[in-house]
Amino acid sequence: MYHLVMAVHVIACLSMILFVLLQTGRGAGLQMFGGGGDSLITTPSGSSFMKKFTAGLAVTFAFTSLLMTVLQNRTGLSSVTSKVTDPQTPASAPAVPAQTPPAPAAPSAPAAPAGK
Repeated sequence: MYHLVMAVHVIACLSMILFVLLQTGRGAGLQMFGGGGDSLITTPSGSSFMKKFTAGLAVTFAFTSLLMTVLQNRTGLSSVTSKVTDPQTPASAPAVPAQTPPAPAAPSAPAAPAGK
């Protein structure tokens, strides 16, 4: 399901880019600064089909974006960084005991004189 929504999303993205680039601008480039700016707001641009189709693609894009977010959270998909684990200590390494002060050495008996 996620991959189907992703395919529709990509197709909607590419189609929207294409249809926006095919439409003429409102001021048609303002006639290269020689005029045309006075009718900028009232001039209809493009066919109503192109406007409606572009609006439909924009709605499809927004809907698939939200749907992919919901599907990702529900299906448990994860990012690459969540798959990285912390390095573990090797099992053969001895565990380090807690630091304890060394026990005092037992007093030794004085040595007997060797000459008698």
